[in-house]
Amino acid sequence: MSFSENVLTWFDNQGRKHLPWQQSKTPYSVWISEVMLQQTQVATVIPFYQRFMNSFPAITDLANADEDLVLHHWTGLGYYARARNLHKAAKIIRDEYDGVFPENIDEVIALPGIGRSTAGAILSLALNQHHPILDGNVKRVLARYHMVSGYPGQSAFDKQLWLLSEKLTPEQGVANFNQAMMDLGAIRCTRSKPSCTECPLKENCQAFFHEKQAEFPGKKPKKDKPIKQTIMVMFTNEDSVLMYKRPPTGIWGGLWSFYEIETFDELPRLEKELGLTITSKNELKGFRHTFSHFHLDIKPLQATVESLSDSTNGVIINENDQQLWYHLQRGANVGLAASSKTLLSLINEHIIEQPIKEKQL
Repeated sequence: MSFSENVLTWFDNQGRKHLPWQQSKTPYSVWISEVMLQQTQVATVIPFYQRFMNSFPAITDLANADEDLVLHHWTGLGYYARARNLHKAAKIIRDEYDGVFPENIDEVIALPGIGRSTAGAILSLALNQHHPILDGNVKRVLARYHMVSGYPGQSAFDKQLWLLSEKLTPEQGVANFNQAMMDLGAIRCTRSKPSCTECPLKENCQAFFHEKQAEFPGKKPKKDKPIKQTIMVMFTNEDSVLMYKRPPTGIWGGLWSFYEIETFDELPRLEKELGLTITSKNELKGFRHTFSHFHLDIKPLQATVESLSDSTNGVIINENDQQLWYHLQRGANVGLAASSKTLLSLINEHIIEQPIKEKQL
């Protein structure tokens, strides 16, 4: 049998067919699942996908939603630019395509956050259009099968794999073939300990024949990540903590986080800028948050402040569309940075601790 015939036969017998986004497939449902599955495992994605689609069952629902609500549904999935791009793209589809997902691949690729492989996956899986794909799983299968030198992200490596994917993707049964290729990478041709003896491609797989599965695909040369430090200040009053919405670009763009200072000496300036009065302080246990390009060592500081009521008009001070007093028990429908979730857990655990002495700061 040919390469594609082996793949399709395996899919008929062992491929995944019962995932939530495989039922009543539409370009919208496949789009959401494909974006969620980028750098995230299926088991993790399933509950997020189900909640997301329950809240935003149609493209127009997503387009009309507040960004904070969209990011709230994404909290815990990471790589939040994916959610912001989904929201932007949904607005474009609402405004320029009357809420109907485009079916031309060039128009799909032009949408924010959608590259060639994701576009091909959406249109092939949902509409059975003939497009090759090349996500991380497919790259691994093809790189091992043909023993292609290089590593994902390397221009020559990716170009060669695209040529192979174009050549091997059949005209008929493309939806099942592309799904099967992704499944093979996820289930059989895994990064470590691949199940080669159960793979339908083992007879002609060069890496299997030469026992070099671990060498393909190659790994990108590692660089030492720089280490940065910050102090995150959690201003608390009773059961609430002050948070602010980060700028739309940069790390944790558009998510809710805590104010930062470089040294404890900057605390009085921040206190004055926010119009708060600190009555006690607690330095909590620090931790490291790792990004793709650097490590961030976070020192959490809990600062209890006086009453939040403005005696002039009786409102809560500092509340606006960029700041909120986050209730520690009730929460809020906003997107939280990964560090924010950790810090909220810390503050819940330590809010009753005795304040540290001023000289310790």
